[in-house]
Amino acid sequence: MESSEDGLNYSNNTNTLNPLQDLPALPAQSRIRRVLLTLRDTMRTTYNSFGLCRLYPRRPSFEPNQFVPSSLLAQTCPAASQGSDSPPQVSPPPYPFPNMTLYRLMSWMNTGSSRVSESKVAALVNDVILADDFDREHLMGFSVRKNLRELDADESGKKIAFPDDWIETSVTIDIPIRSKEEGPRPYTIHGFHYRPLLEVVRAAFADAQAAAFHLFPFKHIWKDPLDGHEERVYDELYTSDAWLEAQDSLHKLPKEFGCSLERVIAGFMLFSDATHLASFGTAKAWPLYVYFGNLTKYVCSSPTSGSCHLVGFLPSLPDNIKDILSNLPRMSKSGMASLHTHCRRELFHACWDILLDEDFLYAYRHGIVLKCADGFMRRVFPRIFTYSADYPEKALIATIKDMGLCPCPRCLTPKGFFNYLGLVRDMKSRMNTLRVYAVANIIKARQFIFTLGNTVDGAKVEDALGEGSWVAVLNQFAYKLGPFGLDPFRMLVVDLMHECELGTWKALFTHLMRLLYSLPEGVRLIAIFVWIEAIFRQVLTFGNGVIRRFMNNTSEMKRLAARDFENILQVFALIISFCAIPVFEGLLPPDHDAAVQSLLYHFAQWHALAKLRIHTDSTLLFLEETFKRLSTKLRKFRDHTCAAFKTVELPKETSARQKRSTQHSETNIGSTESTGLRAKKLNLNTYKFHAMGDYMRTIRIFGTTDSFTTQIGELAHRALKAFYPLTSKLDTPTQLAKHERRRRALRRVAQAGSIPPSISQLPIDISSSGHHHRIASSRNHPVALFTFLREHNNDPALKNFIPKLKDHILYRLRKLDVTYCDFTFSDEERRSVIIPNDTIYSVQMMQVHYTTYDMRREYDTVNPRTHAHVMVLSGETAPKHPYWYAQVLGIYHMDTWLNEGTQPVKERLEVLWVRWLALIRNHKSGINHARLPKIAFVEESDADAFGFLDPGQVIRGAHLIPAFNSGRGVSSLRHGRSVARPGGELDDWEAYYAGIFVDRDMFMRYTHFGVGHPAMLRRIARDCESVALGGMEGNVTGTSETDVGHNTHYDLEDERCEDIEDESEEDEDESEEVSDEELDGLDLEHAAEDIDEDGDEEEDDFDDLLSF
Repeated sequence: MESSEDGLNYSNNTNTLNPLQDLPALPAQSRIRRVLLTLRDTMRTTYNSFGLCRLYPRRPSFEPNQFVPSSLLAQTCPAASQGSDSPPQVSPPPYPFPNMTLYRLMSWMNTGSSRVSESKVAALVNDVILADDFDREHLMGFSVRKNLRELDADESGKKIAFPDDWIETSVTIDIPIRSKEEGPRPYTIHGFHYRPLLEVVRAAFADAQAAAFHLFPFKHIWKDPLDGHEERVYDELYTSDAWLEAQDSLHKLPKEFGCSLERVIAGFMLFSDATHLASFGTAKAWPLYVYFGNLTKYVCSSPTSGSCHLVGFLPSLPDNIKDILSNLPRMSKSGMASLHTHCRRELFHACWDILLDEDFLYAYRHGIVLKCADGFMRRVFPRIFTYSADYPEKALIATIKDMGLCPCPRCLTPKGFFNYLGLVRDMKSRMNTLRVYAVANIIKARQFIFTLGNTVDGAKVEDALGEGSWVAVLNQFAYKLGPFGLDPFRMLVVDLMHECELGTWKALFTHLMRLLYSLPEGVRLIAIFVWIEAIFRQVLTFGNGVIRRFMNNTSEMKRLAARDFENILQVFALIISFCAIPVFEGLLPPDHDAAVQSLLYHFAQWHALAKLRIHTDSTLLFLEETFKRLSTKLRKFRDHTCAAFKTVELPKETSARQKRSTQHSETNIGSTESTGLRAKKLNLNTYKFHAMGDYMRTIRIFGTTDSFTTQIGELAHRALKAFYPLTSKLDTPTQLAKHERRRRALRRVAQAGSIPPSISQLPIDISSSGHHHRIASSRNHPVALFTFLREHNNDPALKNFIPKLKDHILYRLRKLDVTYCDFTFSDEERRSVIIPNDTIYSVQMMQVHYTTYDMRREYDTVNPRTHAHVMVLSGETAPKHPYWYAQVLGIYHMDTWLNEGTQPVKERLEVLWVRWLALIRNHKSGINHARLPKIAFVEESDADAFGFLDPGQVIRGAHLIPAFNSGRGVSSLRHGRSVARPGGELDDWEAYYAGIFVDRDMFMRYTHFGVGHPAMLRRIARDCESVALGGMEGNVTGTSETDVGHNTHYDLEDERCEDIEDESEEDEDESEEVSDEELDGLDLEHAAEDIDEDGDEEEDDFDDLLSF
């Protein structure tokens, strides 16, 4: 590899010759050269209703989703005579129990919950006591302990466990000592619990879930209905380039002698992360999980699906090793710390040396014959694709120094150049300096340590390792699987949760808090933070856990998990979206205000794109463009806004530092540290900022980030944390393994007997998801129309209530287009509408079902009291914005008669009574302006301020956040109580922001890239100028008023921002045009400062705080 353009020599990284002789040998090449002509039987399926088709490089013989007709599947050989490595079948239930009653009771007990909650009691009643095969006589003489023993292994010695049972072994590492004469001292760590990886493969293919395995990779192709062009779709691992390349390499291998079976892949996706098992105490575990990429990510992301395979508990170094190290000859305190770190790395890879045993390596090269779900034999080859972990563990896996000079586990870009992110030189550096394992350097360094007695961090060892921040530990992934094509660095995929939501976004949010603390207003500052707390607490929740209620002390960031920082990002971009917000009004100069607004908008947009569950070529280009803009704005924010303020530690940071200093001084007499405030700067030279540039490449190789996010592993921790209270708190890994084994055994027994899932776990209403909406038909809350009007006779919201209702009914019964309700019916026509007893019926909730951008069915719950806002398609002929917004005041259903002289027509109708909101004129939104859509209630003087809406018009629930900078007022509705103000308030928020970043589907509805969205909606979004992509298209010319009431006071509100917007856009354009050469002097100075400042990036331990 040539040296980089910055003059760094990476020649040591290119030495891939492996001098070790015991590597698995590849087959020797024949002396006779042959030319192989490979004929591929490719197949392209027809397009489905979404415009998707599959392109198979080879005709598949099995397809789990029935996407391919059986007549097009390839014929395969049963190969019954060749035998199978599949595990034996389990005896049907109730084995090992004498009857179904005991089986059901023990199954309920081992569901993995430590608390007797309402749902647990309901499950006991529904799934056990009320079961048809339950018999109380079977419980005579029942003993929990006896049945648990029978579940583990019955007295006759006949086990129900499969061969993938737990094994406990010891791990031995060599501790080097500084002596040429005496060799390294072996040290044994006991209690490594694991399951053989090859047996896990056998068990997975024998599981009922194997019927959903994708054995043959394919490309997803999308034909856009708007213009007919085709694009590649990136979603699952089995549709990724990595799997296609692996399958192609597999077919190029020589066939096994006498074997004509199809060759397929078992795709490993590894997850590991240490976690605390309890809220108090030091109990922790370091589990290792395996998921199979053959299974769709929508199943793997569910912690109760059974797709998670717990395969081991990685041990940690025991406490007594410090005593051993301290007694070594010529051991200094700093040398002991380095040696302790070295032993920890050795232990980790020694465990993987055991996991990657000879059987697994043989299967990796030759495959194993297994019976697949369709009953046919195939030769299955395990392949490791991804390993998801946080950064410290990535450094362990990659055998590099944690936050060294080249801290990236995927490339050799120096840390000092990380702030070039987004520039051409940065992208070139990533591709030109990809890591290649320097095995010769590692072996040379280990000889210095173990043979010549040098210290693990000595000068000779460092010189032998060369550049690249390598450590003198043998990487088992590169050593054992590298010869078979595994890239141990490419598999270390990006981690959105730890690296962004708990990393870069947390760092930016923290520095924004420092900026506010740096303001000189003293007493006024206290009021600012009280105001911020009030803002976050007033943000409404949304969806099923999408935006949750914000906790107290958000600005202090106490006990915030990853989901909390994600919610802050989604909402903070809305709150700080305009220069007039009271936090910054009069405190920050206008150019700094504009920089913060633009930065937050682009960060939220990048986050939304990086987290998409399905990407196309167009969205990846959009992500790349957004990343470039975000990178420019981050540097501008650091160089201009941050440089204008003297920022210091937050009170929380000062307290934490002083606490650490006190603990350190207890063991180091005489060590003191200043108690003053330390200066703090925004540091872009961290790995987490650098990793933001790897998302585009990672998605193209492995698919979308939700397939390998560490959040999947965090969700798997739930089971262990539920098992832990059931243990004796002694020998925790052994007892956790026993509980996992019991649950796995019960699941397999249930599968063998085709026992249906628990009644308490079944969906409440499966059939309703296919309908647009669901409104209950309950008549428990009748509303007598004339009584209702008399009770609120002075309420302007009820003006013309009955005429508007009857006009709406006439539109519906006459089958007119309710999108354009611009026709007023006569009183005679209204009298033809008959509502029996003048009574309608109110319900509290409506479910709106919709198809997401990734073709899943989801629903929003609309409730007039808690989640009242909805969005509908714009009814304008040439809309500038694709949607209208409304607040639902009531949900009603009624029986209606239409008597127009012919046979009366009776029909049950469902209606929504709404209060309309309209876009604010002269407010620009979209990428070019870094603004969100801003709306306000239509004034009561407008005839269309209130009205009725067909529930079938609702697209989704909308997340509207008050524009706190605009305050509250009575400009749209007179002061006083009104049914239009369900909370009893006397006034309204003057304006709202449309939360386009509230979830991924919502964001995609403001673009035209949603594969699963209707073509009509996407066409309107594409043609609108005020949506998220307006700036990308370069056609933003302003907005025009909609058909639903714009008023003059809206025009004045945003005029004060016009000059600021124009000036900020000019500054941004100028900064984006600066060349790499012109940035050399500026950024290198900051690079040097950032390396000194926070050079050892802190990795906060949020594992015990994460719950999903």
